[in-house]
Amino acid sequence: MKELLKLNDVYVEIKENMLLEKMNVTVKQGDVIGLIGKNGAGKSTLLQLINGKIEPSKGTVEWMQMNMTTAYVEQEKESFVSKDIISQEAELLAKWGVPTNDFHTLSGGEKLKVRLAKGFAENPNVLILDEPTNHLDEMSTEFLIKQIKNMKGTVIIVSHDRYFLDVVANRIWSIEDKKLIDHSGNYTSYMKAREHKRKTQQREFEKQQKKIEQVETHIKELSSWSQKAHAQSTKQEGVKEFYRVKAKRMDAQVKSKRKRLEKELEKTKVERVKEEYSVEFSIQASKKIGKRFLEVKQLRKEFNNRILFENVNFTIQHGEKIAIIGPNGSGKTTLLKMIMGNETAEGEVWISPSANIGYLTQEVFDLPLDKTPEDLFYKETFEERGKVQNLMKHLGFESSQWKEPIRHMSMGERVKCKLMAYILDEKDVLILDEPTNHLDLPSREQLENTLAEYNGTLVIVSHDRYFLEKTTNTKLVFVNNTIQKQLEEPTKTRDEIEELRLTLETERQEVLGKLSFLTSKDKKYKALDERFMELTKQIKEL
Repeated sequence: MKELLKLNDVYVEIKENMLLEKMNVTVKQGDVIGLIGKNGAGKSTLLQLINGKIEPSKGTVEWMQMNMTTAYVEQEKESFVSKDIISQEAELLAKWGVPTNDFHTLSGGEKLKVRLAKGFAENPNVLILDEPTNHLDEMSTEFLIKQIKNMKGTVIIVSHDRYFLDVVANRIWSIEDKKLIDHSGNYTSYMKAREHKRKTQQREFEKQQKKIEQVETHIKELSSWSQKAHAQSTKQEGVKEFYRVKAKRMDAQVKSKRKRLEKELEKTKVERVKEEYSVEFSIQASKKIGKRFLEVKQLRKEFNNRILFENVNFTIQHGEKIAIIGPNGSGKTTLLKMIMGNETAEGEVWISPSANIGYLTQEVFDLPLDKTPEDLFYKETFEERGKVQNLMKHLGFESSQWKEPIRHMSMGERVKCKLMAYILDEKDVLILDEPTNHLDLPSREQLENTLAEYNGTLVIVSHDRYFLEKTTNTKLVFVNNTIQKQLEEPTKTRDEIEELRLTLETERQEVLGKLSFLTSKDKKYKALDERFMELTKQIKEL
């Protein structure tokens, strides 16, 4: 495959902070690269570097072919203008079912589809996608996968969606400790290789430490003998010279051994395996008295002469964990806005007047961008400030970010700032609109565990089925222009689902193992690749 792009010893420094360093990678035609890393690691910065929006602090970004074009679909845009919609773009929008309304009136998923269609329609040599599955429902994600697989050019994708990366990526770039690791294979194969490397490094480190301990013990023994010899050389007149020579010889041995040890460590020193990046937090609800949180009667909403839903009647009791499910553009966010009193509709919406609600919107631009966490979470006492700063540390922030303006933070870090408000203030109701968007994997998993243990009322909009299955027990489903309340599946059924998931995942790993020993030219490759994609799809649908 032709080489398109090279990063030659590239460093990127932002606001006197070295974000990326010693990057040496090549991008080839046809590559589908999955770029991963924790929130704030520099993923979006690297995409901007490749797209020419920023320059490296050191090193070069070298295009190997003439007249190379790129298209960059960013995570989020406050506004978007697409004046001349070409036929390919219009075709994609029609297949995705996106209405031709003003951009600001579209749902989060529809807005993303508009920008994705624009990117694909440009037919660039390198298509750059930053979190392209955020907001997308299942059907839209499957369509996106097909578009990527049918594309002839190169695609570079930032995503925290493991299944998505397994299906589309043939290379993984991982940013860890400011370095860029390049791996040939998909996400699962990278994580296996990474785990193997960490285990090997830990074994080598332990072996090295054992050897250092042995040498240090021997050095101590020699030093002890040397001290005794020096002491004897001052006491006994007849044998002074003998002990002095012996002491000098031992001193020389100590120096020699220590020098050899230092030289060996300089050449082959194995560092201790760094602890895995982790995120820890919990959310508590204040004690709630009363049964009902919300009651909806004969709710109806029409938008641009299109009925979103009608004849909607349901009640949410305190302590219920509700998943709101429906395709892009069905009105899920609109319903949340109605509950919060930010959107009008026909019918009746009653909310318990004593409810203390925390509402997490999809938006990442509704924070005061010039403010810092110190400003947002101002506390009078040193003890209270320490509590907030400790929470930031557990959420994966650096201590220096206490005084960092929100505008300089990644999208995932902005979402964490919004979550902090509900962690610090005990809300008895949490209404969360796509809470996992932009969050790295450790943060998603911790949020999942935290919400599963939360003792208040939960209302969640999400397209992540696994996340909803772990955190909710009741569904509000958008179907046939109305909203139906469905109770939790029986426990036995949920257990059976987990068992099936494990069986499918085991087979998927076996297929992946076989694929890793084949090339696309092998006869068995196509059938195995199709089986891998089918298994991935089945797992995602569970």
